[in-house]
Amino acid sequence: MSIGHALLGLLESGPRHGYDLKRAFDERFGHDRSLHYGQVYSTMSRLLKNGLVEVEGIEAGGGPERKRYAITDAGITDVAQWLAQPEKPEPYLQSTLYTKVVLALLTGRGAAEMLDTQRAEHLRLMRILTDRKRRGDLADQLICDHALFHLEADLRWLELTAARLDQLAKEIHP
Repeated sequence: MSIGHALLGLLESGPRHGYDLKRAFDERFGHDRSLHYGQVYSTMSRLLKNGLVEVEGIEAGGGPERKRYAITDAGITDVAQWLAQPEKPEPYLQSTLYTKVVLALLTGRGAAEMLDTQRAEHLRLMRILTDRKRRGDLADQLICDHALFHLEADLRWLELTAARLDQLAKEIHP
């Protein structure tokens, strides 16, 4: 995800301080990985340098000065172009799971056991996401569905791979 574009998009609703941007980002997108303040301010500095935001005002307070950022016309155009551009589908041809299966077979370790352990981990995460989806709002339900669909695809692959382990072992060790 482009953090810069997400912050720009959040600024389209109106000017905000860095703290407010972090809080809004974490609320909307950071359920599993919140932004660090340093990440927000370094991103805002880059956006400012590139003319995509401007400092609308600076407020003095009990601590450091607080800059209020506003999106520029160039920033609005940049977000619109980013939103219109399709994301490249990721075919996962360099999958870590596949690499682990092949290496387990090459080194004489238990590939079937590794697949069973991975399946259990996928199912554990799916239970957590299903519970989160049940309790969440529509936005949370949609992001959980996205993750669940990917995990379901991984599970299908794990089952298919488990069924073909003997054949794969023969191809790896001719």
